[in-house]
Amino acid sequence: MSQPRVIIVGNEKGGAGKSTIALHLAVALMYGGAKVAVLDLDLRQQSLGHFFASRRAWLAANEVEAPMPLEFPLSPDLALATDGEALAAFQQAFEAANEAADFVLIDTPGGDTAISRAAHGLADLIVTPMNDSFVDFDMLGVVDPVSLDLKRPGLYSVTVWDSRKARAVADGRSIDWVVLRNRLAPTEARNRRRLDERVKALSRRVGFRVGPGLRDRVIYRELYPFGLTIADLSPAIRPVAISLQHVAARQELRALIGALGLGEVTGQTLMAAE
Repeated sequence: MSQPRVIIVGNEKGGAGKSTIALHLAVALMYGGAKVAVLDLDLRQQSLGHFFASRRAWLAANEVEAPMPLEFPLSPDLALATDGEALAAFQQAFEAANEAADFVLIDTPGGDTAISRAAHGLADLIVTPMNDSFVDFDMLGVVDPVSLDLKRPGLYSVTVWDSRKARAVADGRSIDWVVLRNRLAPTEARNRRRLDERVKALSRRVGFRVGPGLRDRVIYRELYPFGLTIADLSPAIRPVAISLQHVAARQELRALIGALGLGEVTGQTLMAAE
């Protein structure tokens, strides 16, 4: 079996939409025929774990089938464990996932933890969603409060930089990093233009690509409690009424998959099936 690809969805800023991105990536990859293992390192919130538990229950209750990932849950008790204990548990789960899957997808917490740092060092691809705000950008880059010129990389950029150096030393491999402009407002604004300029400047300085994220659409929130995504909607799986907005959301997900270089895996599975 070839070495699986490890995808980290990370940003030390909470509320950036990491779990939403992670669950959509997992489901899209599974519809492409890939074996996907998921690890949720947000030991307290566990949004990804709750999503797939809801998915399993909804599919069983409605007697329909849809792909499920390989799950390697970590105990919430590890949130109170020592770093050594947490790292040992993570390493065991990661090794099991690594042996079983084509992709290992890891959702990380909105903060700096030992297992999150360890996971970043194992990545082939780091996906970082950020909201359309200088509040989110502050974790990636620090700007001058008077001129708004970029002063230096932020805390999370340093984390990724350190992970890249460690990975290069360990096995000579590089880590691709993509920052997603997530939850964009529907209208242009001066704030967005300013932010665009700083994101581009930082991307040249620390070496990430910029891709499209997911807009703040009702359908993403509407499907979450069922454990479903826009990629699941079909004649057999239709918990909500279908509209043109859902077609647009599916196109949005295809654009995200393409920007991450995963289009060959998902193929035509995300084509609108309404």
